[in-house]
Amino acid sequence: SMNTVLTQEIIRYNRLLNMIHNSLQELLKAMKGLVVLSQALEEMSKSLFNNAVPVMWSKVAYPSLKPLASWVLDLIQRVEFVQAWVDHGIPNVFWISGFFFPQAFLTGTLQNFARKYVISIDTVSFGFQVMKLTSKDVIQTPTDGCYIRGLFVEGARWDPATHVLGESRAKELFTEMPVIWLQPEQNRQTPTSGIYMCPVYKTLTRAGTLSTTGHSTNFVFTIEVPSSKSQKYWIKRGVALICALNY
Repeated sequence: SMNTVLTQEIIRYNRLLNMIHNSLQELLKAMKGLVVLSQALEEMSKSLFNNAVPVMWSKVAYPSLKPLASWVLDLIQRVEFVQAWVDHGIPNVFWISGFFFPQAFLTGTLQNFARKYVISIDTVSFGFQVMKLTSKDVIQTPTDGCYIRGLFVEGARWDPATHVLGESRAKELFTEMPVIWLQPEQNRQTPTSGIYMCPVYKTLTRAGTLSTTGHSTNFVFTIEVPSSKSQKYWIKRGVALICALNY
């Protein structure tokens, strides 16, 4: 099922890249006076001039709040992530922020586990382990589940010394989380204390709409993050994990 996830990602990225290439070629032709400058192309040229992502691109892209220059760099990194997966097989650590559709990847991970142990997927859910590793330290994939990277904490910070959520430092809006191990388990009971049920969003707006697949376009899932404080404490501070920042 990971091959299915990868194939879907490739299709989505190719659609976006084709749109970018074709529209830029059309715009160049219009600039040279070879074709009529349509309203869509005019809007696009204004966006490019203002360092904004053209609407015709963002329509077929993933949610993003980045200005054009950062958006392009991010797109290059995303394509490199997918290309490396194609070239070298399943990565040791998945860059969760690099997915067009992370929900499919999460479901695929649970399906793999269910198939491996011949159990019903309905009985399987994720346990979470925040690792004491950066992605460079990870040299192999875990026996079950997967490692993910690329999440940022907003409203708090991860304290590696105590291995729990801690207060944000002054002037520090976001801190990067270490690698997190998503461990599928059968009939798992959610711990009642010592964790914060932390929502994961694709972008900082935290708002989304329900897409045709029935998934939110922005909310991804909830991760249990080790915490010595109550759930309420972090909810009041609006603590969340974010896949991509707005710069």
